[in-house]
Amino acid sequence: MNPEDLQREHYNRIAARYAAHYGDEWSQRYRTKFFDETMLHGLDLSGKQVVEAMCGIGETTQALLDRGAKVIGVDISEAEIDAFALRWPAARAQCASILDTGIATASVDCVVVVGGLHHVQPKVPEAIAEIHRILRPGGHFCFVEPHAGSLPDRLRRFWYRRDSYFAENEESIDVTQLKTRFADRFDVEVERYMGNIAYLAVLNSLILRIPLGWKRFYAPPLLWLESVLQRLQGPLLSCYTVTRWRKRG
Repeated sequence: MNPEDLQREHYNRIAARYAAHYGDEWSQRYRTKFFDETMLHGLDLSGKQVVEAMCGIGETTQALLDRGAKVIGVDISEAEIDAFALRWPAARAQCASILDTGIATASVDCVVVVGGLHHVQPKVPEAIAEIHRILRPGGHFCFVEPHAGSLPDRLRRFWYRRDSYFAENEESIDVTQLKTRFADRFDVEVERYMGNIAYLAVLNSLILRIPLGWKRFYAPPLLWLESVLQRLQGPLLSCYTVTRWRKRG
């Protein structure tokens, strides 16, 4: 089975459980504080065409709409994109692959991917090439992904091989390698390495099999602790990267 079919089948199967754990109040607070505010800081999206690629049910959509963006949600899972369309009537929903979006060349101002690229291994370069194609010159590619080479990644790889919530092709991305490969097409504007205790226990409660109702008790102190600990983190100790690239003109 090719990576796209694998991911479509996988996320159609777990869509309801995934949405419950990754879209609850505390996961959203985590996303807002650590993903959105870092990735989108200083970026003017008012009136801009923004593709939320591999969008799921649209966990980043509110942050984009709040910044005045015109959002197009793209996902390969029929179950996820149907839920996205119901949840976000102000946005456009499109069931398509990140490898072939069907969006016109140089027609969008920004593409945002949160936790999606590592699901299309080994075709991440092809996905970025498609993102580059649809972006206007000067447009931005923003992404949040688990990154290869860190200590948490070693644990992640061990877990991936044994946990049914991960598809067979999922693997952290090599940001350094991708920067080199696309150095002639993108300039790096933001690159931060983040993620520790709250990322694991609050955002990824589904993976750790933590009952959803427990979050309201432990999430507040862990969100605070994450803010403190991230000051000590670099690439080696972080769970993910928050990155923003700008397409060269």
